[in-house]
Amino acid sequence: MLSVELHTHSSLSYDGRDPVELLLEQAAAVGLDAIAVTDHDEIDASLEAAERAADYGLVGITGMEVTSAAGHVLALGIDELVPAGLSFDETLDRIWEQGGVAVVPHPFQKSRHGVAPHISRDQLANADAIEVYNSRLLTGLANRKAEKFAERRELPMTAGSDAHISEMVGQAVTEVATDERDADAILDAIVDGQTSYVGSRTPWHISVRQAAGGAKRRMKHGLYNIL
Repeated sequence: MLSVELHTHSSLSYDGRDPVELLLEQAAAVGLDAIAVTDHDEIDASLEAAERAADYGLVGITGMEVTSAAGHVLALGIDELVPAGLSFDETLDRIWEQGGVAVVPHPFQKSRHGVAPHISRDQLANADAIEVYNSRLLTGLANRKAEKFAERRELPMTAGSDAHISEMVGQAVTEVATDERDADAILDAIVDGQTSYVGSRTPWHISVRQAAGGAKRRMKHGLYNIL
């Protein structure tokens, strides 16, 4: 069983703060086995992190958080940028064309660009996996909806810290049933549903700090509306 962090953001994201080395240091410090840096509509930092991960005793998984026309989609195991603004279905196709894995994060959180309000449930079920625990929760209702949906559709489940600062890396972890310390093996096991998860809520003061910092960075970059 490997402990895998599948949802983090570096300073390359418009709302991230820290460079990849701090994310990797934190992942190693909390005993993770693997990490994916999934910046918003950017991939360069993730490629760097995947290349440097072994220096920290980690498996690096490439990826990004794509802003589709319907909302956010995690693209894992890809090497090239998936363009923002495509339809949900086309976004999945672009991920699969690269041999990647499509995971839908926080699908029922409309305020955070979850896709569920904008697509059919059958479309949502086309994803390879559903993020059922995102540690940046308010009441937990959206996470529970995601888990119930994944259970009904028998879809693989993942978790992610959605860390925008390094201190929160590892706050929510996907436990993957494989003993192969290899990115492809981890992603194959996720698609096969060989997962469980552990997680805890991001502390309120950290959430506020992340949100405030993200707002400042969005204004700096002129990003007032993502969708």
